[in-house]
Amino acid sequence: MRLKTLAATATLLLCTLPGVSQARDTALFLPFDKVVAEAISTGKIDGSVKFYLAGNKPAGKVSVLSPGAVTNKKTNAFGKADQVACEWALQSALITLHEAAKKVGANAVTDIASFYKSRERKDATTYECHAGAIMAGVALRGDLSKVQ
Repeated sequence: MRLKTLAATATLLLCTLPGVSQARDTALFLPFDKVVAEAISTGKIDGSVKFYLAGNKPAGKVSVLSPGAVTNKKTNAFGKADQVACEWALQSALITLHEAAKKVGANAVTDIASFYKSRERKDATTYECHAGAIMAGVALRGDLSKVQ
């Protein structure tokens, strides 16, 4: 009985310490095109699929082959700067969308919006990332499209 009381007391004390009762979840809004360019230059994606954030329209006729493709990627953020972890998570999301687009014969992902916790956020230049002490995550939704 004494051990249970001690454990309960310790748990209550820990929960009152700053940062222990709630995990950090910092929202960041970072430049999208920079990370796309890095993913192409490092060979993580081959550049055959173009990425267009909502508000940016590709030149030419757009045919949506698969609407509303969603990816949700997390990465280890321990010991990394938030921006570095977020860029890593975005590159992972781009790889997933790139592969999905190629699989259906698309050459673009259009109308891309951040979709963290199923909350859509459209911005023509930035993506949303949530960073914590241990994990960082990026969720995107976009249309797999053919641009002619």
